[in-house]
Amino acid sequence: MASIRRMSTGRQCTRPGCSNPAVATLSFNHQEATAWLDDLAKESHPSTYDLCKRHAGHLSVPRGWDLRDRRNLVPDLAYTA
Repeated sequence: MASIRRMSTGRQCTRPGCSNPAVATLSFNHQEATAWLDDLAKESHPSTYDLCKRHAGHLSVPRGWDLRDRRNLVPDLAYTA
């Protein structure tokens, strides 16, 4: 019988002290006072932050900012034998 397992990227959460696997990428634009939370980007970038499930789920932005959660919350599953 096949088991279901989440794909691992090998990247960790960028929050200090957290070593959990990253599942989302945070980016923002100061001029627009907007932050975007997306599914984990294929590659890391110096102007974005990778977050684990816990930190992505409890993210808050400064007062007056808009947080746009664009994640696909349906799990990306891989079937392995």
